[in-house]
This record gives sequence, C-alpha cells and structure tokens, in this order.
Amino acid sequence: MNIVVGVTGGIAAYKTVHLVRLLIKAGHEVTVVPTEDALRFVGLPTWESISRNAVTTSVHDDVAKVRHVALGQAADLVVVAPATANTIAKMAAGLADDLLGTTLLATTAPVAIAPAMHTEMWRHPATRANVETLRGRGVAILGPADGELTGGDAGPGRMLEPEQIFATALGLLRPRDLADVRVAVSAGGTREPLDPVRFLGNRSSGRQGAALAVAAAERGADVTLVTAHIEEEVLAEAVQHPSIRIVRSDTAAELGAAMRDAAADADVVVMAAAVADYRPAEVADGKLTKESGRLRSIELVENDDIVAGLAASRMPGQTIIAFAAETPRDEADLLDRARRKRERKGVDLLVVNEVGWQQGFEAAENAVQVIGEGGAVIATAAGSKRDVADGIWDAVISARR
Repeated sequence: MNIVVGVTGGIAAYKTVHLVRLLIKAGHEVTVVPTEDALRFVGLPTWESISRNAVTTSVHDDVAKVRHVALGQAADLVVVAPATANTIAKMAAGLADDLLGTTLLATTAPVAIAPAMHTEMWRHPATRANVETLRGRGVAILGPADGELTGGDAGPGRMLEPEQIFATALGLLRPRDLADVRVAVSAGGTREPLDPVRFLGNRSSGRQGAALAVAAAERGADVTLVTAHIEEEVLAEAVQHPSIRIVRSDTAAELGAAMRDAAADADVVVMAAAVADYRPAEVADGKLTKESGRLRSIELVENDDIVAGLAASRMPGQTIIAFAAETPRDEADLLDRARRKRERKGVDLLVVNEVGWQQGFEAAENAVQVIGEGGAVIATAAGSKRDVADGIWDAVISARR
C-alpha cells in the first residue's frame, strides 16, 4: 500500500523513524512528508534513508507531477505522527500552507493522527474543539498516552509508541464488518496443578486465539480476550490495541468463570483456548516426591465442558464458536470427529484443525475447516495464524447474516 507519513515539529518525531521502519518492513511504500519544523528534530537524510524515497517540504518541487496533490491522491493511508497542537489546528481550519497541508486536503484515504504535546496544550479548549472537529470528519485520533513528557512533566499528551500506531493505523484499512459487535475470545492452554511444581497442561501457544482477538478488533469489534498462559510476545499486539480488554486465567475453572462473565453481554463467543479435560482430584501443598509413591497413580476428575455450557445458556442471537484440535487417521475421520463434536457441544460453528508434533500447536501457520449447520464445511482457511483468523471471521460474519 502507499502510505504517507506526515511528521510535524515535536520531539516525538524521533519515534516516527521507527514507525516508518515498521511500515517498510511490512512491505508498504512509504513517503515521508515533514514540516520545516519537523526537520529541526530529525533531518531530511534520515527520512530519505529510512523511507527509501525522496523527501521534501515544498509544494514547489516536482511541479510537473503536481506533487502537492498527487501524494494525497495516490495514498491508501495518511498518518501524521507526531501531530502537534499547531498542526491539529491547521487541519481543523483546512489550511494548506505547506506540502503536508495540501496532501491532507487532497486525499480521500483514511487519515490518522497521533497527537503529541504538553498536557496543558492537549487540555486547552481550542485543542479539544479542533480534535472533535477532526473526529467528526472521520479522522482517527490515536492517543495520546498518559506518561512522561519532555522537561520532566507528566500527564496526557505523550505520543503513542510506534508499534501501537502501526497496528491501529493499519487497522483502519480493514473492513469494519464487526463494528458495534461485542466479542469474547479465549486463547492459550490451561494448566491444572498437581503440586507447587508440576501441572497437567498442553502445548497451545495461544497464537491463534490472540490473532482472532486482534483481527476482530481491527474489524471494529469490542473484544474481551481471556488468556491462559500465553507469552507476552504473543500478546504484544493485543495488549496494545485499544479495543481489546485482557483477562488472565490459569486453570480451566478460572477460564470458565472468566468466559461466562465475558459472554454475558457478548454477541459472539469464540472458545479457541485448549482447555484441560481433567484435573487432579487433589492438589498437594508440597512437592510430590518419588519416595512418597504418589506420583505413580494420580486420580483425575473431569472438568466442566465450558463451551457446551456457554452454548446451552446462550442468549438469543448469540453465536458460539468452538475449536477442535484432532489427530485423525485421514480427512474423512477429521470431518467425522468435527461434526460429532459440533453436535455434542451444541455450538453454531466448529473450527477444526489437524495437529501433530510439527503442526498446529506452537507453529507459525495453521490450516482449518469451519463446520456449520448440518455438518457442512462452510469455509476453509490456511496460512499465517492472522490469515486464518480473518478467514474464520469471514465465515462467522457470513453465518450470522
């Protein structure tokens, strides 16, 4: 995609270098349009080097190509980071006295700004009015964050981190077909303690569930993500997304309670977590030793079937999606298991995938089939877990219609 990154005169401009780098690494064509003041903080050679494109502030360069409007016309997305109080005021007034101003007026692409200024400036009635004017025109306001500012001050006005701007701004380009939909997603693998040292668990990394949560949020949903033992690196994007609330759990009982709470007002419930079917009947207070002999035989009791319970108590219009990870003999066996499990659990859709030592769990890619009403395969998806997540949401949206 063609992305224009506007940079204005604030110290946070140094962070925007990393934002541009993230966009370039993701495969996008990036043109940086700084203001003259922005170049006092980060010089032109840096912007040209990191973006791999020529950079200018003047409307008088490349006149033959009508550059002062061509950049905006060709853009798929425009991001202004940092956006100072002065720039926000100029945008609200429709001023176009430099290349960034003309680009913003000439574009029909989504526009996102990441405000950065001192707290008093952010709270000033003029700034608040200008922000509301831009918001009313459809400009996405990313932040600001509440934190440490230049000069030792602290408060709202800190520019969001580049990773947050990257994820949220690109999300503007995704279809908003889950707008106003409340979603509850579970992810990860529960652990059932034997003693303070050991547990019964599984190999789920939580990547597919986390990808489902992020994909839903970027398509407009308000998401509650209930996690069980997911590494922070896997959750990084979800943690940064403003439309995702994360609830952490450990055991099947804790995850079940959290999902029942989340499902109480959810339109769609997705049980992607790998939940332990059984737990030890007793949990030892101290480490079980070989000498005790208690490790040779461990009595297990069955955990509640969380998704079946959610399906049985669903609200009118609520859609329940279950997941099944199987090690089948062949394709026919995989689909037979999935169809029986969907009927047994009483869910609307069941997403099934084949797992093994080298596939499914802890892998970067996945391949799934979605089983719908009457046992029909209504969708398939393969590729990265984010690609699979979008494929699953396409199927959910189609089924809800």
